Parts: sequence; structure tokens; C-alpha cells
Amino acid sequence: MLASERQFASAFENAPIGMALVAPDGRWLKVNHSICKMVGYTVSELLALTFQDITYPADIEKDLDNVHRMLAGEIEAYQIEKRYRHKDGRIVPVLLSVSLVKDEAGQPIHFISQIQDITERKQAEAAIKFSEEKFSKAFRLSPDAMSISDLETGCYLEVNEAYEKMFGFTEGMVIGRSPLELKIFQNPEIYEQMQKTLREQGYLHNVETRMNTFGGEVLTVLHSLETIDLGERKYILRVSRDITRQRELEEQVRQSQKMDAIGQLAGGVAHDFNNILAVIQMQAELLKGSGNLSGQQIEFADGICAATHRATSLIRQLLVFSRKESLRQQDLDLNESISHITKMLERTLGSSIRIQFKFSLQPLFIHADSGMIDQILMNLAVNSRDAMPRGGQLSIEISGVEFDETTAKQLPRARPGKFVCLAVSDTGCGILPENLSRIFEPFFTTKAVGKGTGLGLATVFGIVQQHSGWINVQSEPGHGTTFRIYLPRLEKTTEQKSESPTTMVFRGGNETILFVEDDPFLRVSLSKAIKQLGYRVLEAANGTEALEIWQKKRDEIDLVLTDMIMPGGITGKELCERLLKDDPELKVVYASGYSAETARKDFLPEENIRFLGKPFVTVKLAQTIRAALDT
Repeated sequence: MLASERQFASAFENAPIGMALVAPDGRWLKVNHSICKMVGYTVSELLALTFQDITYPADIEKDLDNVHRMLAGEIEAYQIEKRYRHKDGRIVPVLLSVSLVKDEAGQPIHFISQIQDITERKQAEAAIKFSEEKFSKAFRLSPDAMSISDLETGCYLEVNEAYEKMFGFTEGMVIGRSPLELKIFQNPEIYEQMQKTLREQGYLHNVETRMNTFGGEVLTVLHSLETIDLGERKYILRVSRDITRQRELEEQVRQSQKMDAIGQLAGGVAHDFNNILAVIQMQAELLKGSGNLSGQQIEFADGICAATHRATSLIRQLLVFSRKESLRQQDLDLNESISHITKMLERTLGSSIRIQFKFSLQPLFIHADSGMIDQILMNLAVNSRDAMPRGGQLSIEISGVEFDETTAKQLPRARPGKFVCLAVSDTGCGILPENLSRIFEPFFTTKAVGKGTGLGLATVFGIVQQHSGWINVQSEPGHGTTFRIYLPRLEKTTEQKSESPTTMVFRGGNETILFVEDDPFLRVSLSKAIKQLGYRVLEAANGTEALEIWQKKRDEIDLVLTDMIMPGGITGKELCERLLKDDPELKVVYASGYSAETARKDFLPEENIRFLGKPFVTVKLAQTIRAALDT
């Protein structure tokens, strides 16, 4: 018995947790050092107090209730969490376990209390609770769509408000269902692969997918996912961000950069190619003008000229695309402009294509190049015809539209304002999705070899951009295609000055012309053509040679005909500026592989400059030279 008491006393004193014997009236009878350290009192100080004296006031009633129930025999022991007040005033949370010791007669002797300091546990719980509250708040208020779903089944447990707004599904529609059931992912295989990766590595960041909304819209969405443990099961926390607009803007930038690069190339090729065409054109005309050709030979020469004309038209498309061809813009009623080419369209498309026109009831004015507008419609119509080899219907509709900030955001490339919409729809084969993003690329075509150049839609794109507009395309394989072209609408129109072309006589002369051209084949051909008109010709291959000839024969030279772009460091413009300083009365004609409008940008508005755009016919050459000399 004595040994047991000593063992108990030792265990009591050395226990790592607080130990105490408490009288039924609440007085401390015996305490160990652990409890004293816990509450900051010495043994003697604590024995002079009751447990109520150091219990946090709000917890006394709960503690006493358990004491009374134990004394009444209702319970044999109890365990509660409560708070003590430390001697320095701070709060100490504890886990209290109490049992009652009775004598042989069943009367209560004292309580045995075991007291465990749970401060660290409470701090951890508070931190967890704080984190959970923060997560819950972040989940609810996040501008990104967030969801929690079961890892095994994929079924949603919870979604936030941003998710509902982005995808159009309410929480009630998705809870308990998986994305596969809801058909949210455009490609279910990608979803399955994402689930597999999550099971293997527990996270997946920055995955881009195409997603369907409840309303049928397709979004480009960026996902980041991680698995989280909630109890015995694993769940997926998914954060999804709508990057549809961002990707559209990026694609527009890439497309613009690509178009600029190809445009630079196209412009350079066009300039050089026009020189080649000028040689062909002039040689064919020299043949025709020789006077000793048979009828069949003249027919062959005419064929060469016709082919040159078609090639020139193709090059003009390149120049339009590369923005090297300037526009001749004026205020146009699009209704009226389109109505002028209806007969031409009918002849071009043939009897198997039914054309339906739907004009606006009121005039719709735009500031545009009428020839370019015709080219837009003709290119689209020819494309539609080729998409309907067995016939079909082409619908052309003109309407006025207005976009505010909200509606503009719903259409790719749209912006707020008033616009005129030219819609061209066909009932043809449609465009495959993989080709739709490439249709405006120069030289991209799905037609058979020899059936298309791949420049038609690229030209349309270039013209529309030059007119500050944009194009939207809708197409479904087997169900046709619709192009909608939006051009800025004018509120009022300005009166146009009608210009009647001056009729110039086709005649030559006997003046002396300094002809400067770096292309030897073109120089020979043009020199012959000029001589046939009666003029005396002095030839130079570049600016330096031209200056040498000028120094020797300046008094004989009446006119300079020079290419704009030449090697050797002296351009045509720089050459003529030097010559005009010596002789301000000298007549000048510039030739350029670019259009006259583009070349004229290098000159001041008041300068009276004459241009020949390569290639040109002999009649145009003769008229231009004579007009310059007679001015």
C-alpha cells in the first residue's frame, strides 16, 4: 500500500501534463509543477485558490454543471475544453479530464484532474479555420471560374459565381454531374487525358482547351488544376480563365505581322515583275507595229498582249494586298455602287447560279474606291461560284448596322460605331474548319492546280483593311458560307467633282529624250518604241550615266523619261532634281512598277509630275510624252 502511494506520488509530480487533486468545494488540494508552470502560479499560491478563481469567467458555469452532475452520481467522469487565466492575464486553453474519488461509504473525497495545455492545437485550428475562410471567400469572389469536383467520378461538388457567369450553367445544373455529361469540353479526349494526369501527378497548370457554354458559344479557356484531400477522398480544384478575346487579339496581331511581311515581299515582286511585263508588252506591240506580220502572227501578238494584261491585273491585286496601290476614294452609296455591276455578275457566274440582291431601303454611304468595291464583290462571287459547281444561290445583302461597346465585344474585330454591312452568302460546299483560319493568306487555295491563284480573298482582306473595315466569316461544310464585310458609314456625303478625261492625240515628235532605265531588255524595247514615234533617244542605264550624258548634251535634251527606282545610289527623283536645278524648264516623265498614285507620294502636291505605270501600251507612252512636251 505504501509502495503504491509512493508510485502515485512520483507519477503525480513528474507527469508532463498538469495534475491536481481538487476538493468538492473547488479548493486545490494538491498540484504538480506542470499545472503551476501552465498557469504561472507557485504551488503555495495555487493551493490558496479554487479552480473557479483561475477559470475564464465564461467557462465557469459549464465546468460547475459537470461537477454537480458528477457529485449527483449522474456521470462518473467528464472531459471538456476550457480556458484558464494565466497569472499574467493571458488565456490558456486546456483539455480537462476529471474523475471523482469516493470513500468506502460512497462519499466524495476529491476530484482527480488531468490538465493538458492545448494552446498550439488551438492556434493550428484557428489557422486552419482562417485559411478555410480565406479560401471560401477567395473561391466565392474570384473573377476566374472556380470549381471543386470529385477526382474519380469528375462530378462537380461546388462552383462559384464566375463559373456560372462564364459557362452559363447554374450551380444546380452542374452539381453531381461531370463535364462529360454536360458536354462542356469540345474534345472529350483532352478531358480524359487531364483526369489521367491529375491522378498520376496531382496537378496540371496552364492547359488551354476549347469549351462549350450553355448558350452554345465556344470559349478558349486556360485551366490550372490541383488535387486536394477532403476527408478520405481526393477532389479537383479547377481555376479556369476565359482567354477567348486575348487569343483573338493575339491572332490578329500575328495575322497582321504575317500580312505585313508577305506584303513587303509581294510589293517587291510586283515591282520587278512589272518590269518584265513591260518588256513583253512593248515587244509584242513592236511586233504588231512592224507591218510585215501575217494575220495569224498578229493574232499571236494580240494573245501575248492579252496575257500581259491579265498578268498586270494579277500584279495589281498583289499591290493592293501589300498596300503599294493607292486608293481613289470618294463618297459612294453602296446600294448604287453594287447595282452597277449586277449584269456583269450575272454574266460572270452563269445561268446555274441564282443571284438574289437585297438592297437597303435607304442610301448607305461609304468613303471608298468604287473599283476596289467592285473587286471585293467580284472576288467573293467567283469564290462562291467555284464552291457551287452544280449550281446554287448567291445572296448579296446591304444593310446598315450600329455597334455599342457591349455588342462590339461580341463580334471578332468589331468596334463601336455606325457601319455598312455587305453580306455575301452562298449555298456551296462550305469551308473546312482547319482551312477557315487560313483563307485570307496570300497564295493559300484549296482549289485544284491552275484553278485559283490564292490571291482573291487575300486581295479582299487587303482592300477591306485599307478602307478601315473588317470581315467576319461563317461557314459550315456542306451548308455554304457567308462573308460579312463592315465598312465605316458616312452620315453625310460631299459633292463629288466630276472629272472628264482629256482626250489626248496619239502622235509623236522630233525632240530629244534622255531615257534612263536599268533593265537592259526594257531599255532596248522602249527605246525602239520611242524612236518609232520620231523622237531622238539618248540611253542611260543608271543615274550616274544619265548625269554624264547631261553634262555633254544638256542643250539638246528636251525631256527626261526615267525609272523611279534604280541601282547605283541615285534614284530617278534625285536625278531629276539635279537636272531641274540646271534647267527648270526641263520636262520630266517618271516610270514606275508601282502605281502612279503610290509613286506620287514622294513629291510635293504643287509639283506637276507625270507618271507611267509599268507595263504600259505604246499609245499611253506616246500620249504621256507628247503631253509633257506640250505643257
